[in-house]
Amino acid sequence: MNHPLKTSEVMRLVSEGIGSIFKRKDDKYFIYLPKNLVEDTGFPFPIESSVKVKVSFKLGDNKIVIEEC
Repeated sequence: MNHPLKTSEVMRLVSEGIGSIFKRKDDKYFIYLPKNLVEDTGFPFPIESSVKVKVSFKLGDNKIVIEEC
């Protein structure tokens, strides 16, 4: 017998994840975002291959903001 799923079980949106920032040998930095975060239907902008973004932060704060350009 099939039991109907509750809304909370169907709509598990991923709004945060653990990523990393790393430096390449050519002195460029990359930000890795987890696949389940970026592919979530709630992710704020579509990504097909690459997207130009603006990255900003406030001095003394331990957060960065990433916005689509």
